Amino acid sequence: MHKVIKIMGIVNVNGDSFYPSSRVHSTDEFRAKVDGMLEEGADIIDIGACSSRPGSIYEGEEEEWRRLEPVLKTIPANYPGVRFSVDTFSSEVVKKVYDTVGDFIVNDISAGENDPRILPLVGELNLEYIAMHKKGNPENMDSLATYGNILEEVKDYFTAFSAKAAQYRIERWILDPGFGFAKNTEQGLFLLDNLSAFEQFGKPILVGISRKRMTGGTLRGTKRLHRIAIRNGADILRVHDVKAAKSLLL
Repeated sequence: MHKVIKIMGIVNVNGDSFYPSSRVHSTDEFRAKVDGMLEEGADIIDIGACSSRPGSIYEGEEEEWRRLEPVLKTIPANYPGVRFSVDTFSSEVVKKVYDTVGDFIVNDISAGENDPRILPLVGELNLEYIAMHKKGNPENMDSLATYGNILEEVKDYFTAFSAKAAQYRIERWILDPGFGFAKNTEQGLFLLDNLSAFEQFGKPILVGISRKRMTGGTLRGTKRLHRIAIRNGADILRVHDVKAAKSLLL
């Protein structure tokens, strides 16, 4: 059977994300961006209200929600049936998003480590969840020396997360190896080359490498690594350039 790979388009409602073209500054810009991505073939729209780029500072749940609320309110009337994910590690924000749009995917770069209340809430609301391996802060070079076998460490991390997911009755979760988060280019490429090792968990594998340092920051480099990801078992590509990613699947 032919594997169906999904494209997740990135829309940021903050002014600090590392790739400027992903940013929107109003509900009109948000709708135009989403409309364009859906027209180009996006299966999921991922909304981020706080930056996770290297050196970024989290500005708090209030500010995160202030940015999210206006665009989320446009979703029920304008995008029925469209799958959205929201980048957040705050249980308070998860509850507010749910109350505004209903079912959505929680995209948590901390895999539940930043807020101990988030996993119980996700289980209670029966939401789909993206768990990412980050090991400290994005591009935390101090942590790199502590890696032994990076592949085994990341696998061990998700073995432990699997137990947490079972504990909180989170059945629908997605595995994100966390490319660029406390991993240098060599380590990222090694994980990408061995992506199929994560198939043992029986969960969709998300690859978020678009325009990151390991691609050289270019569309050409991104497409080259996306081809490797597709070949090695990726189920979801999280991308800035939907049309280019979609063309790889045709």
